[in-house]
Amino acid sequence: METRIVNVYDFSLPDKQGNEVSLALYKGKVLLIVNTASRCGFTPQYEELEAMYERLKDKGLEILDIPCNQFGQQAPGSDEEISQFCQLNYGTKFPQFKKSLVNGEGELPLYTWLKAEQGFKGFNLEHPIGKILQEMLSKADPQFAEKSDIKWNFTKFLINREGKAIRRFEPTEDMKDIERAIAAIL
Repeated sequence: METRIVNVYDFSLPDKQGNEVSLALYKGKVLLIVNTASRCGFTPQYEELEAMYERLKDKGLEILDIPCNQFGQQAPGSDEEISQFCQLNYGTKFPQFKKSLVNGEGELPLYTWLKAEQGFKGFNLEHPIGKILQEMLSKADPQFAEKSDIKWNFTKFLINREGKAIRRFEPTEDMKDIERAIAAIL
């Protein structure tokens, strides 16, 4: 008999050394899980993420950073190099995990669950990169929008204090809107 995954605490993630970290460590916290890249047009979001983390961590926010090199090979380098880059350039202090896959064969089981819980709902086409991503992805796959897979770097999942995935934010979402959604459940 298969056990049904009920919440995010049923998962673990590999840390930068490859040790499994149970997400049960974050029980009772609000989580923002983000697949990141250090050489992407969205990389400056690290600065906004860190500022938001500093403002909201004492109220119960944790940001879980999962570098991923699947989109345009924009997360090159070792886990240590990525970590140093983020700390030196953006002063990040939130937890960063091992570079991992978020789509396809070998994807993290956490991402299989996140994508099933919160599918793709479209890019913000008011964002300058939104239209570019829309055009690029629809050329590669006219049905891309019907699939729940991760489309690009800096896709974010909001997890409530009960461990449920309640929102998905594409990289084109305004960070102020994301912070408002987080603040509403803190």
